[in-house]
Amino acid sequence: MPGLEDEVLDINMVQRMTDSGRRVKFRTTVIVGNRDGFIGLGEGKDVQVGMAIKKGIENAKLNLFQIKRGCGSWECGCGNIHTVPFEVQGESGSVRITLIPAPRGLGIAAGDTAKKVMDMAGIRDVWTRTSGSTRTTLNFAKATYNALRNTINVRA
Repeated sequence: MPGLEDEVLDINMVQRMTDSGRRVKFRTTVIVGNRDGFIGLGEGKDVQVGMAIKKGIENAKLNLFQIKRGCGSWECGCGNIHTVPFEVQGESGSVRITLIPAPRGLGIAAGDTAKKVMDMAGIRDVWTRTSGSTRTTLNFAKATYNALRNTINVRA
Protein backbone atom coordinates (compact mmCIF):
# COMPACT_ATOMS: atom_id res chain seq x y z
CA MET A 1 0.00 0.00 0.00
CA PRO A 2 1.58 3.32 -1.02
CA GLY A 3 1.89 6.30 1.30
CA LEU A 4 2.16 4.41 4.59
CA GLU A 5 3.81 6.26 7.45
CA ASP A 6 4.89 4.79 10.77
CA GLU A 7 5.33 6.26 14.21
CA VAL A 8 6.79 4.72 17.36
CA LEU A 9 4.44 5.31 20.28
CA ASP A 10 6.39 3.64 23.06
CA ILE A 11 9.68 1.85 23.79
CA ASN A 12 9.85 -0.17 27.02
CA MET A 13 12.64 -2.25 28.52
CA VAL A 14 11.32 -5.59 29.80
CA GLN A 15 13.26 -8.15 31.83
CA ARG A 16 13.01 -11.89 32.35
CA MET A 17 14.78 -13.71 35.16
CA THR A 18 16.72 -16.85 34.19
CA ASP A 19 19.26 -19.08 35.96
CA SER A 20 22.13 -17.06 34.52
CA GLY A 21 20.63 -13.68 35.46
CA ARG A 22 18.33 -11.11 33.94
CA ARG A 23 17.61 -11.11 30.22
CA VAL A 24 16.77 -7.67 28.87
CA LYS A 25 14.61 -7.05 25.79
CA PHE A 26 12.95 -3.97 24.34
CA ARG A 27 9.22 -3.85 23.54
CA THR A 28 8.01 -1.26 21.05
CA THR A 29 4.51 -0.14 20.13
CA VAL A 30 4.22 1.14 16.56
CA ILE A 31 1.33 2.68 14.64
CA VAL A 32 1.15 2.59 10.82
CA GLY A 33 -1.28 4.55 8.67
CA ASN A 34 -1.74 6.61 5.53
CA ARG A 35 -3.75 9.46 7.17
CA ASP A 36 -6.63 8.60 4.84
CA GLY A 37 -8.64 5.81 6.48
CA PHE A 38 -6.11 2.98 6.88
CA ILE A 39 -4.51 2.15 10.24
CA GLY A 40 -2.52 -0.67 11.84
CA LEU A 41 -1.08 -1.25 15.32
CA GLY A 42 1.81 -3.58 16.09
CA GLU A 43 4.20 -4.69 18.80
CA GLY A 44 7.79 -5.81 18.44
CA LYS A 45 10.21 -7.35 20.91
CA ASP A 46 13.95 -7.84 20.50
CA VAL A 47 17.29 -7.48 22.24
CA GLN A 48 18.12 -4.42 20.11
CA VAL A 49 15.86 -1.36 19.82
CA GLY A 50 16.18 -1.06 16.04
CA MET A 51 15.14 -4.65 15.42
CA ALA A 52 12.23 -4.30 17.87
CA ILE A 53 10.98 -1.25 15.93
CA LYS A 54 11.34 -3.12 12.63
CA LYS A 55 9.34 -6.09 14.00
CA GLY A 56 6.69 -3.70 15.32
CA ILE A 57 6.31 -2.06 11.89
CA GLU A 58 5.98 -5.45 10.18
CA ASN A 59 3.37 -6.54 12.73
CA ALA A 60 1.43 -3.28 12.29
CA LYS A 61 1.38 -3.72 8.51
CA LEU A 62 -0.12 -7.19 9.01
CA ASN A 63 -2.87 -5.66 11.20
CA LEU A 64 -3.77 -2.95 8.68
CA PHE A 65 -7.48 -2.29 8.06
CA GLN A 66 -9.75 0.43 6.71
CA ILE A 67 -11.95 2.47 9.03
CA LYS A 68 -15.21 4.22 8.21
CA ARG A 69 -15.23 8.00 8.48
CA GLY A 70 -17.96 10.52 7.93
CA CYS A 71 -19.72 13.56 9.34
CA GLY A 72 -21.62 12.08 12.26
CA SER A 73 -22.00 15.28 14.26
CA TRP A 74 -25.50 16.75 14.46
CA GLU A 75 -23.91 20.20 14.95
CA CYS A 76 -22.06 20.13 11.63
CA GLY A 77 -23.90 18.40 8.78
CA CYS A 78 -21.26 19.41 6.22
CA GLY A 79 -21.16 15.99 4.53
CA ASN A 80 -17.33 15.80 4.43
CA ILE A 81 -15.39 12.90 5.91
CA HIS A 82 -13.60 14.36 8.93
CA THR A 83 -14.80 12.45 12.02
CA VAL A 84 -16.23 9.10 13.12
CA PRO A 85 -19.67 8.34 11.65
CA PHE A 86 -21.24 7.52 15.03
CA GLU A 87 -20.29 7.05 18.69
CA VAL A 88 -17.98 4.04 19.12
CA GLN A 89 -16.30 2.42 22.10
CA GLY A 90 -13.11 0.42 22.53
CA GLU A 91 -11.32 -1.19 25.43
CA SER A 92 -8.07 -2.86 26.30
CA GLY A 93 -7.05 -3.84 29.82
CA SER A 94 -8.55 -1.26 32.20
CA VAL A 95 -8.69 1.48 29.56
CA ARG A 96 -12.04 2.29 27.97
CA ILE A 97 -12.44 5.02 25.36
CA THR A 98 -15.52 6.45 23.67
CA LEU A 99 -15.12 8.37 20.40
CA ILE A 100 -17.86 10.94 19.84
CA PRO A 101 -18.40 12.70 16.47
CA ALA A 102 -17.47 16.39 16.56
CA PRO A 103 -18.20 19.37 14.28
CA ARG A 104 -15.66 20.41 11.68
CA GLY A 105 -12.81 22.59 12.93
CA LEU A 106 -12.80 21.33 16.52
CA GLY A 107 -9.69 19.15 16.27
CA ILE A 108 -8.87 16.00 18.20
CA ALA A 109 -9.85 16.44 21.85
CA ALA A 110 -7.91 13.48 23.31
CA GLY A 111 -4.72 12.46 25.09
CA ASP A 112 -1.39 12.34 23.25
CA THR A 113 -1.46 8.62 22.47
CA ALA A 114 -5.05 8.63 21.18
CA LYS A 115 -4.33 11.82 19.23
CA LYS A 116 -1.42 10.15 17.39
CA VAL A 117 -3.50 7.05 16.58
CA MET A 118 -6.46 9.05 15.23
CA ASP A 119 -4.19 11.39 13.28
CA MET A 120 -2.64 8.38 11.52
CA ALA A 121 -6.14 7.12 10.72
CA GLY A 122 -7.13 10.42 9.09
CA ILE A 123 -9.65 11.60 11.68
CA ARG A 124 -9.41 15.37 12.14
CA ASP A 125 -12.25 16.17 14.56
CA VAL A 126 -13.44 14.05 17.50
CA TRP A 127 -14.35 14.23 21.18
CA THR A 128 -13.22 11.45 23.50
CA ARG A 129 -14.21 10.15 26.90
CA THR A 130 -11.72 7.85 28.65
CA SER A 131 -11.55 5.88 31.86
CA GLY A 132 -9.00 3.55 33.41
CA SER A 133 -5.23 3.78 33.54
CA THR A 134 -4.57 5.85 30.41
CA ARG A 135 -0.91 6.29 31.41
CA THR A 136 -0.33 2.76 30.08
CA THR A 137 0.56 3.71 26.51
CA LEU A 138 0.09 0.22 25.06
CA ASN A 139 -3.43 -0.27 26.45
CA PHE A 140 -4.47 3.31 25.59
CA ALA A 141 -3.30 2.82 21.97
CA LYS A 142 -5.01 -0.59 21.74
CA ALA A 143 -8.28 0.78 23.14
CA THR A 144 -8.26 3.61 20.57
CA TYR A 145 -7.39 1.12 17.81
CA ASN A 146 -10.27 -1.16 18.91
CA ALA A 147 -12.68 1.78 18.94
CA LEU A 148 -11.66 2.69 15.38
CA ARG A 149 -12.05 -0.96 14.41
CA ASN A 150 -15.65 -0.83 15.72
CA THR A 151 -16.52 1.82 13.10
CA ILE A 152 -16.87 -0.95 10.52
CA ASN A 153 -19.54 -2.72 12.63
CA VAL A 154 -23.14 -1.75 11.96
CA ARG A 155 -25.02 -0.73 15.10
CA ALA A 156 -28.15 -2.71 15.89
